[in-house]
Amino acid sequence: MPITVVVTLLTALWVGFSGLSLMRRAQFVVEPLVQYEVPPSWWTPLALAKLAGAAGLMIGLAVPVVGVLAGTGLVLYFLGAVITVLRARSYKTVAFPLLYLAPVTVTLALGLTA
Repeated sequence: MPITVVVTLLTALWVGFSGLSLMRRAQFVVEPLVQYEVPPSWWTPLALAKLAGAAGLMIGLAVPVVGVLAGTGLVLYFLGAVITVLRARSYKTVAFPLLYLAPVTVTLALGLTA
C-alpha cells in the first residue's frame, strides 16, 4: 500500500475521531472549548467540518481534487484552532491542535505531489 494511502487513511481516522469526540461532547474536547470561549452554538458546525474534512480526505484517494480541497480546509481549520488557543493564552495546550495540523499538512502535501 503506497505511503500516501496509509498517511491519508490515518489522518482521516485521526480527524474523524476528533470530529466524533466533539459531536459526542466528550469532556476532554468540551472543557478546552469552554476555556477558549468558543460558543457552544459553534460546536456542532465545527464537529461537522472535521467530519466532512475526514470524509473528503478519504474520497480524495479516488478523486484527488476532493482530497486537496479537504486537506486545504482542514489546514485552515486547525490553523484557526492554533490561533484560538494562542488568543486564549493557553500556551500549554497549543500542542493539541498542532497534533492535528501536522498530519493534515503532510497529507495535503502528499496529495499535491501525487
